[in-house]
Amino acid sequence: MRRLFALCLVLVSCATLAAPHAGVARIVDDRLPIGSAQAALQLSTDWNRPHPEIHRALIIVHGRLRNAATYFRSGQTATQAAGASADTLVIAPQFLNAADVKRHHLPDNLLRWQGNAWMGGEPALGPQPLSSFAVFDALLARLADRRLLPNLQEVVIAGHSGGGQVMQRYAVLGQGERPLAASGIRLRFVIANPSSYAYFDASRPDAQGRPAAFADAASCPDFDTWKYGMQGLPAYAEGRDATTLERHYAALPITYLLGAEDTNPNHPALDKSCAAEAQGPYRLARGLNYYHYLQGRHPGLPQRLVEVPGVGHDGDAIFTSPEGRQALFGG
Repeated sequence: MRRLFALCLVLVSCATLAAPHAGVARIVDDRLPIGSAQAALQLSTDWNRPHPEIHRALIIVHGRLRNAATYFRSGQTATQAAGASADTLVIAPQFLNAADVKRHHLPDNLLRWQGNAWMGGEPALGPQPLSSFAVFDALLARLADRRLLPNLQEVVIAGHSGGGQVMQRYAVLGQGERPLAASGIRLRFVIANPSSYAYFDASRPDAQGRPAAFADAASCPDFDTWKYGMQGLPAYAEGRDATTLERHYAALPITYLLGAEDTNPNHPALDKSCAAEAQGPYRLARGLNYYHYLQGRHPGLPQRLVEVPGVGHDGDAIFTSPEGRQALFGG
């Protein structure tokens, strides 16, 4: 028991051993208005006044434990280590659920989701049925406001584990780059150690990691259903089809950041559904398989995969590593 406790003090990922339905320990302080609703987030500086010194915004997204404050600290640590603190705005959104509202007696206008539904872009339980993707849209639109950030050049949006899942799906469906592009601001994605990915067709990796017809399709009927595939897309998709979505996704600047030691097929936070298992036995394999799948379908793919040596399923270690800092700040 003492050994396990000591290990948990070292590894951020050990937080996944806690019960996610108990309610998060801390609600972050800042708010993003979206109509009559509000989203919770943490900001490194007040964005209600102009900041001409800001050239970059880093949005860092928590995993299934919704521990935005922890990820905010990791974002700040990485920013400081990269020597980018003076010109970077760090933002950590928090996707709350019903347990958080109950535990902290939160106001009715704060957005909250059922369990982990936010990871797939599903609508909020209240106060409005907004997709979690709509939160990113509103956040990016706010950053595109030149009255507040007249010299912003780049937005980097990064997520680890469950945050990596929502980022990968948002990259598929999201529309938030439009206001940024209109303001001449570049958007990049860093997707770190997700449990699964959204595929664009019904093929899945075979035992050698090569795309092939999924042999267990009959016993796993949901393997190609959103959030794992293109069947049953959410209303947020607005009728766009798989071909259109794939063309858009394959053109995005994305870095897949994978822990070289994230190889535990029995990790307590690993998605063990048959739809996720169809993508590989553990996170590193699933990430490698997905990247090779995209490379085969898109020669000259403008994306990259980076393995972080010596790191397993640990968000802080991933983002503060030299490879993580390069992915976040090196372009």
